[in-house]
Formats: sequence, C-alpha cells, structure tokens
Amino acid sequence: MPHRSAGRRRGFVGGGFFCVVSSPLRPYLLPLSTVPRRALLESFKTHGELGGATTAASPPAIAEEGSARDGGSDLGRRGPAASRRRSAMMNLRVATAAPSAAGARVLGGGVARVPPRPWALRGRRRLSVRMSVATTEAAAAAVGASEDEALEARNSKTVVAVILGGGAGTRLFPLTKRRAKPAVPIGGAYRLIDVPMSNCINSGINKVYILTQFNSASLNRHLSRAYDFSNGVAYGDGFVEVLAATQRPGTEGKRWFQGTADAVRQFDWLFDDARAKDIEDVLILSGDHLYRMDYMDFVQSHRQRGAGISICCLPIDGSRASDFGLMKIDDTGRIVSFSEKPKGDDLKAMQVDTTVLGLSKEEAEQKPYIASMGVYIFKKDILLNLLRWRFPTANDFGSEIIPASAKEINVKAYLFNDYWEDIGTIKSFFEANLALAEQPPRFSFYDDDKPMYTSRRNLPPSMVNNSKITDSIISHGCFLDDCRIEHSVVGVRSRIGSNVYLKDTVMLGADYYETDPERGQLLAEGKVPIGIGENTTIQKCIIDKNARIGKNVTISNAEGVEEADRTSEGFYIRSGITVVLKNSIIADGLVI
Repeated sequence: MPHRSAGRRRGFVGGGFFCVVSSPLRPYLLPLSTVPRRALLESFKTHGELGGATTAASPPAIAEEGSARDGGSDLGRRGPAASRRRSAMMNLRVATAAPSAAGARVLGGGVARVPPRPWALRGRRRLSVRMSVATTEAAAAAVGASEDEALEARNSKTVVAVILGGGAGTRLFPLTKRRAKPAVPIGGAYRLIDVPMSNCINSGINKVYILTQFNSASLNRHLSRAYDFSNGVAYGDGFVEVLAATQRPGTEGKRWFQGTADAVRQFDWLFDDARAKDIEDVLILSGDHLYRMDYMDFVQSHRQRGAGISICCLPIDGSRASDFGLMKIDDTGRIVSFSEKPKGDDLKAMQVDTTVLGLSKEEAEQKPYIASMGVYIFKKDILLNLLRWRFPTANDFGSEIIPASAKEINVKAYLFNDYWEDIGTIKSFFEANLALAEQPPRFSFYDDDKPMYTSRRNLPPSMVNNSKITDSIISHGCFLDDCRIEHSVVGVRSRIGSNVYLKDTVMLGADYYETDPERGQLLAEGKVPIGIGENTTIQKCIIDKNARIGKNVTISNAEGVEEADRTSEGFYIRSGITVVLKNSIIADGLVI
C-alpha cells in the first residue's frame, strides 16, 4: 500500500501532552519525549506551557510539515532495542482519547493517557509527527449527542396538556355562583384560565384539553373567543378542546367527575385517538393558579431524570402547609413520602430540611415544608396503566394515586421557586389581586417575552377626569370622574362617579355599557345604573360584574363581621371581605 507522510501537530490530551502519529493505516498516541526538541520549543511558545487538560475552547492545534529528524535514518545505529521499542509504540492503537478516565468510559473507551517514557521513534522512511488535541472529535461528537438529547427532551410536540377546570369552587363562592372557577376574572382584564393557557402557549405546547363540569357556559364562551386557533395565534397542528362532563351508557357512566383522576379517566380514550399517537407525556394543570412558568423546563427535567411521574413543588411555611399536599424527598429528588393536606401530628411529621432544594439555612427554617403545586407530568403509558388497571376506582391524584405510586414508581420533585398562588378562596383571590398593584408587584402581567393572553375586546382607553389614583390598576374602557382610588384594581368598562373613594377594592368591571340616555332614564326613575354612584366610600371589598351601587353608600364592614349571607341585600361577607354579587343592586344610602 502506498506510504504517505503527514504533518506534525501539537496539543494537550487528557491532562498530559501527547502527539498523534498519522499513518496510512491507523493513528497512534505518542508520549511527549518522542517529539523533536525543536517542535517542543515551538509548542511552548504557542501554548505558554506544556501540560494541562484541554477543552473544546482550547487553541486549535498548529500543523507543521517536516521530518522527525533531519538527515537519514539511524535505526541501524540504534540497534534491535530501539526497534522493539518502536514496535511496542506502534502497537498502541488509539480508539478514542478522552480528557479523563470517566470521559473515556462515556465516550467509548480507548487510550486516554499514556505515561511518558524515554522512547524514541526513528525509521528509514520519513515519518511525520502530528501533535493534536486527541479529544476534539470525540468531545464534539459527545457535545452533539448531548445537544440532540436536550432538544429531544424539549420536544413539545410529544406533550399534551390537560387543564382541570371542573371543580365546583365552593371556597370561592359567591364568585363561582354563576361561573366556573377558571372563568373568574383576575387582574382587571384576564380570567384564571388565561394563566395556564398562556403558559402553554409560551412553552410551545399547542395540544390542550380543558375538562369542565360546573357552570361552564362563560368559560366555554371565553375560550372560544380568546383561543380560536383558526383566527388568532398560529398553532400548526395544535388544538384546544373543551370537554364537558358527560354521561355514558352503563352504571359507571351515570357519574359526574368525582375528582381530578376520575375526570381524566373518563376521557382516557382520547389518548388512544390518532391525534395522540405521538404523545409521550401528559401534563396535568389546574385552572385556578396564578404563576408564570415555562412548562418545557419541567418536561425536560422529567425526561432527563427518567421519571415516571414528576410533581412541581415549592417550599412553604407552616401557616399554609395544611392546605396543600406535602412531600418528603431524598437527595436525588425522588419523592419518598406524600401526604395530602395533613393536620396535627401528621403535619409535623412532614417537616423536612429544605436546604436540599437549594434554600439557605435561614430560608429553610422559615419554609420547612415542600408543597405540591398540583402540576404533574405523567408518562402517557404509566398514566393510563394507573387509571385503568392499577387504581381503577381512585378519584384523586393528590390524595390517592400519587401517594400510592411513590412506593413503586420513580416519582420526582421539580422545584419551582418563583411566585405562585392558589386562587382557591375569597381571601387568596382578594390578596392576589391587590398584590398586582404593589410596587414592585410580586407577580406582573407585563412581560413582553412571556405575555398573558386573553380575549380581544376592542375597547377604547380609559377616560379619567380630575381623579387621584395611587398604587392601582385601571383596565381599559373605564370612566372615572373626580374620584380617589388607592391600592385597588378596576376592571374593564367600570364607571365610577364623582367624590367616590375606593381603597383596597377589586372591581371586576362590566360585560357591557349602558348608554348615557339609558343611564339618564334609570336615574330619572330612581333606579341605579351600572357602576358606583357619587359620594360613595368602599373599602376591603370585591365588586362582581355588572353591580349597581347607588349614591351615598358606605361599604367598609366597620363591625368586623367574618361571615354573613346577605343575598337578599346583594352581598356576602367571606373572611371579613365584602363581596357584592354579580348583577346585584345596592340601594342609595346603604351602609354595610
């Protein structure tokens, strides 16, 4: 076979300085001592010093054509010993060179490092010596493979989201009297369902099912207007389907949703549908939480850790711990114990050292519990097996399926240490809305990179006349006339009359406008138009949509009542917060 000579190239290999001989047959890794002194000196000038590990960012090797030694061969003068050393050296075939022993195993083995010895290589033919970074190609291949794995782990096309919106919302009553919980307005212009929907959109997840059951008319209407993919954001092969609870033939088919797991089970046939053939993971979401999250970070962690189930969690303090599912994890993030809303001694038993989540010692002392956010990822096959065969009668993920599964399935925790709020009660709803008006706010809807979407209303800007507004949010389409507003949220189409004082108040706005002639006619008849009449003072109050509050009204709950049902008068008091009912009328001069 014809013989070809190759160049000489210098570089660092696995913490030592080596050279690779390029021959027509195979590459060889040679010790430093075999390299001509002139080449070593030039390499020293180039790299600064000899030795040390290399990375992909190291300077590229420098090629230099030339012979191993000027002049003819001296093999005959060196004798048989040199020939044997040469043969031994030539038998060192390098399959793959890695920066470390661990790296060699990962990349496929081979000679990663050869101890330098005073061997000499001389031959009759003019061999050329090339010194190079032996790990370059292998490392590049490894980096390419890891990038491919990361891209595959973030493939949102194989994820389907299921948003649970079927709860009765009894703790959020009376806001849920005529609407589903995910349809409750928040932040002046949004609805709770917009939060998980926007997170899905911003995460690139375009296959979404929404399960509904109670009072779903307004929710369905909002979803059809806001997320009509044929006339809005382009979603390719994506879809949003609202699935209302239905009855089926047979005894079991007569039941409504009995819980989160039962709701998914009743529609598990969807995962056998042709559209679900490529689905690998099912993302289970709640429709009543306020947070901003890239779900694909969660999915990527779930896939790369080989989890069957992953649960999004956050550290919390003891004051709210009993309201959540709590977990214990080992040092690998695997959940070893799970308890749904424990009380008393069971609650104390769930205390953990949350420094394992990366919290400081001080933070860990303040937040000794790890709470579930109610955001789960299941491998599709595992989910179907659990629902159909392993736990066919279980109704709830948090209290039944996950605690039992943690003993036999790899269930991992995923830390979410950012703002998150469960909007499950009147108090939490009230506080979360007012927190939006704080400076700086703990959560903000203003984010160009990850916007929150909602239905398009085509409303004009708000008109404000001679009013003083501090630390508040005023939505579009409002009319404010000579009023004072402090630390409040005012919803769309709100009308506030002159000399009105609002403080710590959440107005949900109105569904429509009354024209000036209509308002004039109502006032002439002694009736109350939509909005707030003049000379009215309102504090610590939630005002539902289309409420009509007359003149000279005072709403402050001065007596400190915690709970009261005054439906006949148009309001409730829940947790000390006055809630004016939707479409209700508060007569002129009423004091609450």
